[in-house]
Amino acid sequence: MVNAEKSVVTGSRERVLSFYIANRARGSKRSGPHYPRYPDRIFRRTVRGMLPHLKTRGKEALDRLEVYIGVPPPVAAAPRQSIDIARSRPSLQAPLTLEEITRLLGARV
Repeated sequence: MVNAEKSVVTGSRERVLSFYIANRARGSKRSGPHYPRYPDRIFRRTVRGMLPHLKTRGKEALDRLEVYIGVPPPVAAAPRQSIDIARSRPSLQAPLTLEEITRLLGARV
């Protein structure tokens, strides 16, 4: 996955932002739980929640996942693919991207 910061998060803007702010503020700096601040790490953590990450097949699947901010040089030369079904449909609300969320959480993207 390249351009993780351009991933669109669905739902009402207030609810999504309050979810990420609450998760980031939970716990303490020493003992955790530590919630990520950067878009590539948030995306990995989200996918991890969808996988059985404590089982062998889930660990292997998570290890195969590659997430980047932007397009890294080794991948830039490869042909790009997009999935037509996964494209966002027109909406009355402006889309909320991971880049906006991470800037709110204090990341410098």
